[in-house]
Amino acid sequence: MKIVVIGGSGLVGANVVSRLRQDGHEVVAASPKSGVNAVTREGLAEALSGAQVVVDVANSPSWEDAAVLAFFETSTRNLMAAEAAAGVQHHVALSIVGTERSPENGYFRAKKAQEDLIKASGRPFTILRATQFFEFVGGIVESAADGDTIRLSPALFQPVASDDVAASLADLAVAAPVNGTVEVAGADAAPLDEFARQYLTAKGDRRQVIADVHARYFGSELDDRSLTPAGKARIGAVRFADWLSHASAKQVQLPSH
Repeated sequence: MKIVVIGGSGLVGANVVSRLRQDGHEVVAASPKSGVNAVTREGLAEALSGAQVVVDVANSPSWEDAAVLAFFETSTRNLMAAEAAAGVQHHVALSIVGTERSPENGYFRAKKAQEDLIKASGRPFTILRATQFFEFVGGIVESAADGDTIRLSPALFQPVASDDVAASLADLAVAAPVNGTVEVAGADAAPLDEFARQYLTAKGDRRQVIADVHARYFGSELDDRSLTPAGKARIGAVRFADWLSHASAKQVQLPSH
């Protein structure tokens, strides 16, 4: 089976490419680095020629509200048109749990717009909504930092390892289209501020984390439903404590943004 992974050189995309190739599929790792650009359409028709499945995990180079919306709307429209022309049978897209529940968040609004375009296209599709990646916890912590204090919401949080997200995407890519949404989340659910404390402890960072129900998460106030699955979700195998221990043991620098 020929599968094209849009965003195939990124954190999740490269993982999906590797998994699908190991399973014997012909996989194209498509990204601007390889001459395939879904926004400009450069190389898109050539990459999709003969493909049965497209997995879209591309991300906007800018998180500014207007720019990220333009990226996802333009790239998704171009992909759906190119897939129709090429006879692609299944479009798989990565999105975020809770896109419709945080309208103040410009990135979430853009992902919701992407989802809506896919659903309206008439093409067979599966949308995988993931909770926040373990790899992004550091960036969340830094976004809430003010000197030696970090103020975060105590709303329920259920992050997942990017490796588990890639595994789900690889599974869905070779399955029949759901024509709907699947969710994936981590095994552990706890208040966001508690995850931040675990992360800082693993780094040997002594800054204080303060729980504040009004603390904003990239523009939005959170509740226990904001960042957690709406229904039954796939549950990742990697636990946050184990991921932290593994990262520390490998002396890998945990991402801060």
